[in-house]
Amino acid sequence: MANTYTQIHIQAVFAVQNCQSLISEEWKDQLYRYISGIIQQNGHKLLQINGMPDHIHVLFGMRPIQSMSDLMKQVKQDSSKWINLNKLSTGKFSWQEGYGEFPYSKSQVPRIIHYIQDQQEHHKKQSFSEEYLSLLRIHDIDYDERFLFKPIDP
Repeated sequence: MANTYTQIHIQAVFAVQNCQSLISEEWKDQLYRYISGIIQQNGHKLLQINGMPDHIHVLFGMRPIQSMSDLMKQVKQDSSKWINLNKLSTGKFSWQEGYGEFPYSKSQVPRIIHYIQDQQEHHKKQSFSEEYLSLLRIHDIDYDERFLFKPIDP
C-alpha cells in the first residue's frame, strides 16, 4: 500500500508537579500557545487545549510519525523550560511524572472539545484527582492509586 491512513484522536492530561496550582491566569494562554506549537511542529493537529491552575487537557489528532511518550516528553520538558526561563512561576516549575492518554473516535471529538473548553465550570463540581480517576475508569485503564499523584513534599 502506497500511503498510510489513520485517524487517531488523543486527549492527553498531565498535572503540575505535586498537583500544585502554579499555572497563572496571567500567562496560561501563552503556555497553551507554546504547547500547541510543540504539538503542531511535530506534525500533529491540535484540536483543543485548556486546563486549570494544576493541570492541562490537550486534544489532538496524532499522526503515527512519533510515539506518544516521545511527544509528551518533549511537550512537558520544553514547556517547563519555557516557564522557568521566562520566570513565570515562583520557584522551579515542573510537571508531574507521567500523564493520561485517552483515545476517542471522530464522533466523540465534538463532545471532548466541549468538555475541555468547559474545564472551569466542570471543576466547580469535581476535583482533578476525581476527574482523572474517572477518565481511567471510563477507559478501563488499570492503575495503582499509590502511584497516580506524587504527594506534596514537606
